Amino acid sequence: MDIQRPDLKKKRLRRQITLGAVITVLVATGAVFALRLKPASPVVERASIWTDTVKRGPMLRQVRGPGTLVPREDRIRLIPAETEATVVRIRVLPGARVEPDTLLMDLVDPQVQQELLDAQLQLKAAQADYTNTRAKLQSDLMTQRAGAATVHADHDQAQLQASTDKSLYDLGVISGLSYKASKGKADELTTRNDIEAQRLQLNEKAIETQLAVQQTKVQQAQALLALKQKQQEALSVRAGISGVLVDLPHQVGEHVAPGTTLAKVVQPDQLKASLKIAETQAREIQIGQPAEVDTHNGVINGKVMRIDPAVVAGTVTVDVELAGTLPQGARPDLSVDGTIDLDRMTNVLYVGRPSSGNENSTLSLFKLSVDGKSAIRVPVKAGKASVNSLQVIEGLTEGDTVILSDMTRWDNTDRIRIE
Repeated sequence: MDIQRPDLKKKRLRRQITLGAVITVLVATGAVFALRLKPASPVVERASIWTDTVKRGPMLRQVRGPGTLVPREDRIRLIPAETEATVVRIRVLPGARVEPDTLLMDLVDPQVQQELLDAQLQLKAAQADYTNTRAKLQSDLMTQRAGAATVHADHDQAQLQASTDKSLYDLGVISGLSYKASKGKADELTTRNDIEAQRLQLNEKAIETQLAVQQTKVQQAQALLALKQKQQEALSVRAGISGVLVDLPHQVGEHVAPGTTLAKVVQPDQLKASLKIAETQAREIQIGQPAEVDTHNGVINGKVMRIDPAVVAGTVTVDVELAGTLPQGARPDLSVDGTIDLDRMTNVLYVGRPSSGNENSTLSLFKLSVDGKSAIRVPVKAGKASVNSLQVIEGLTEGDTVILSDMTRWDNTDRIRIE
């Protein structure tokens, strides 16, 4: 028969409890270890990233902006309507080359024709009045001259008679009373002669004044006639300069008001680039700075000639004067890209400009390991920026390789693997 051993049963139970406790401790330790493990670094394909190496040396600071080619102000002619008129004929269409005498369109204005006829008649009337006034004044002057001549002759005769009577009086031939009578008449005619001479001078000056008034009326009529003739000639719209007709906004039968632009003619070989530069990048642009304009069919050198003082939609308009011959196909309103040189920095640490890099800020970039198989996030203090370069103040050293492409999808990790 079996003999019961209570001590063995207790030892077996004790071993089971001990084994369970050990297993429990091991499971708990493994769980804690597993919880403390960091997640695996994400993998990034090398072909999907853009890298650059930190360098030291000169850095050319530039700003860039889109724009268009536009005619220079002194090479544009806007032809306005001088009077109210109606378009009756269009002779040239936009895009055609024109010369100064090229007739662009014909206008008609019956009122101008009537005013021209009236001005011609007014000029003839003013000229006739001038002629009549001059003839009348000359006739009056001749009459006055004749009267003055008579007084002068009487004055000379009286002076001669007074001189004779004085001699006779001195000889005692005539009485003193006779001498005084001839002397008084001579003095009277002397006074009248002086008055007539003064009157003649005043009348001559008055005649000049009256003729000048009539001449002014003639000149006014001539000016009015010239104006009406100019308005009549302006009804035949001509180009005025050699160039290309770029705009002709009116149709036959359309009525135009004074001042309305009838046509626009430009000289296409005299263009400038009008660039739109972001206001944050336009602070250091100065007149005379060198620039390059890419027409997508060639690059033209130039220099900054004007900076618009106003900011429109976050951009500043910068005009660039172009030098040299324009590439084939360059024409007004052609889209271009412009680059302006600000300055050249010497002996600076710099790297290619990241996709989200702004100057004078702290960036977060991934720096590649020596073997290039991983990258860690590092803070980088940036200085001055250019179109394609960014000055490095702190955080990187010469020879470091960093990722410049957009890494926003990895904002939650500080380390990546590169394969």
